[in-house]
Amino acid sequence: MTDSMSGRLKRFDAYAKTLDDFRIRTTSGGFVTIISSILMFVLFFIELKYYLSIDVVQVLFVDTSRQEKMNITLDIKFPALPCNYLTVDAMDVSGDSQTDIAHNLFKTRLDLNGNVLQDESIKVSLQPISKLNNTKANNEHIESSTKAECESCYGAESAVQKCCPTCEDVKQAYRVKGWSFNPSGVHQCAREGITTDTHAEVKLDEGCRLHGHLEVNKVAGNFHIAPGHSYQQQHVHVHSLQNLRLNSLNTSHYIDDLTFGKRFPNQINPLVNTKHVTSSHDNGAVLFHYYVKVVPSTYVFLDGTELLTNQYSVTKHKKIIKNIFDASDQQLPGTFFTYEISAIMVKFVEQKRSLARFLTSLCAIIGGVFTVSSLIDAFLYRSSCMLHKQSELGKGT
Repeated sequence: MTDSMSGRLKRFDAYAKTLDDFRIRTTSGGFVTIISSILMFVLFFIELKYYLSIDVVQVLFVDTSRQEKMNITLDIKFPALPCNYLTVDAMDVSGDSQTDIAHNLFKTRLDLNGNVLQDESIKVSLQPISKLNNTKANNEHIESSTKAECESCYGAESAVQKCCPTCEDVKQAYRVKGWSFNPSGVHQCAREGITTDTHAEVKLDEGCRLHGHLEVNKVAGNFHIAPGHSYQQQHVHVHSLQNLRLNSLNTSHYIDDLTFGKRFPNQINPLVNTKHVTSSHDNGAVLFHYYVKVVPSTYVFLDGTELLTNQYSVTKHKKIIKNIFDASDQQLPGTFFTYEISAIMVKFVEQKRSLARFLTSLCAIIGGVFTVSSLIDAFLYRSSCMLHKQSELGKGT
């Protein structure tokens, strides 16, 4: 019974074997076998590496969960524009306006070679002890005098700010009123040694690095980095250009980072590590305008955690302003970013690759390489046999 069953099974054997006495081993066959084995191992490791990598699936849908706030991380260098010239402002379509932003933004002075200049606070710490004591005594005297009386805001008093003990307080009060500020004639500024606009005393042989982040409403809006003190005047955004050397402004800049939200793996931001330089034939100050389309994005990791962020695309525009005081133009040199929020959200989901697909690919690799190598070996063997027969016939004649 067992012998009959095994005999029946032999009829279904698709892999018939030949006796070892009838097998012919050739040098070309050994060479083809070694090459095909190496190729199979290489393709196996490539497929294994692909299987162990993470597959990221993209899904598009309408964004119905709008966030209220959005962080904009920026790191921009102006190689030929002093920090005291730069003012950062932001506004959006909801009517929210941020003027002369200083919170979470930092300015670092640079020389023309891009090196960080020594800060004034470091210079003070290197002064003699006696001079530091005199400075400290003077500061205490100023603080005691300012606490004793409420100093004038020069007509810019309000219910919120009734006293202006420092020059900066007077400047802030003027900004709230929408007035242009001139420190000359202000007692607080004269006491602090600020008798003229700081722009007039700034040398143009240094640059500035502006880095940090902005927090804005997640609606269409814009933010810009432009020269001059900014303030609101009858719902109009105004820049005071007094004492600015407008003909010498060089708004060339290097964008090291500009991200709307947090970064996710393999994210591409088109403005990161880009240079925007004014050319030598530009006759006048240059306005750089970037129109940014922000696309809300969600990145889901393998462990299920989600990261809400944004991607963006950008269109650039450059304009030369020859006469900055032309009333018909009403445009400033500087760097302007206008952004819009897309209604479509992109969702990136990390997934493990399929084991069944990996095994299928391995079978295809082994079978394919084995079949092709068999055809090559058969071709080489037949060719060698034909050459051998022709040589024997040539000897016989």
